[in-house]
Amino acid sequence: MNKRLFRVLFPAFVVLLPMGTSLAQDIEPIEFPSMPGDTSGADTPKAGVPSVADLMMVMDKATANEGEGKDWSTPVKLVIIFSGLAIVPSLLVMMTSFARIVIVLAFVRRALSTQTIPPTIAIIGLAMFLTLYTMAPTFAKANASSIQPYLADEINFQTAGARAGSCIKEFMLRQSREADLALFVKMAKINPPSRAMDIGMHIVIPAFIISEFRTAFEMGCLLFIPFLLVDMVIASVLLSAGMMMLPPVMISLPFKLMLFILVDGWGLLARSLSLSFR
Repeated sequence: MNKRLFRVLFPAFVVLLPMGTSLAQDIEPIEFPSMPGDTSGADTPKAGVPSVADLMMVMDKATANEGEGKDWSTPVKLVIIFSGLAIVPSLLVMMTSFARIVIVLAFVRRALSTQTIPPTIAIIGLAMFLTLYTMAPTFAKANASSIQPYLADEINFQTAGARAGSCIKEFMLRQSREADLALFVKMAKINPPSRAMDIGMHIVIPAFIISEFRTAFEMGCLLFIPFLLVDMVIASVLLSAGMMMLPPVMISLPFKLMLFILVDGWGLLARSLSLSFR
């Protein structure tokens, strides 16, 4: 009886959960002006996403010996370059759309009850390529404002890095909730800046991560509900037929797979994830 009551109340709990108050409800949101980072229309960079050849040229140019007194020495540049490469996986996970995408895909696999199908490597691969797709406008903007001017000797390495960081920060601010930004601004005990771009990266990154986790869990819960209803219907049918020893998940799995395939689940999922980023 308790199990049946739990199965009835859990969907209601999941539906009402996003309507609950936030833990940071006492934090007043910071009013920032609209972000200037719209990548549509005339503001869209025309240089495109940087290619691997461009990135290799940046590394080669940054580590080239330009003469004493002009720039950092080659060993120092090499240390910086390889240190940056070492933290690239962390940057990919925490400063791009990867976290939201991989969490939602994991929710879907769990809702389908297919155990390790698709395998983890396939889930991560799909998340990586969807990340490249959703981050393409941001990467194109960084390429136009940072990489190409640096390769053309118009700016130095430090300026190029600052411009690329600003492009990434602009993307993170568009996805971050004002309440999360206000929470970390308050914990940092600093005065709220007049512009969102003036907030330091040590505040923007954790606010962005928290916002992404919340959005991913909201999407995952909403995707979980239809499959949970299928499980409830199958369990009720088996219980009424007296087949209490037969696992409901084994019977509901083909029905959930057929439902997911008939509605073109992977296409809808990829479309929803891509359009969920501002």
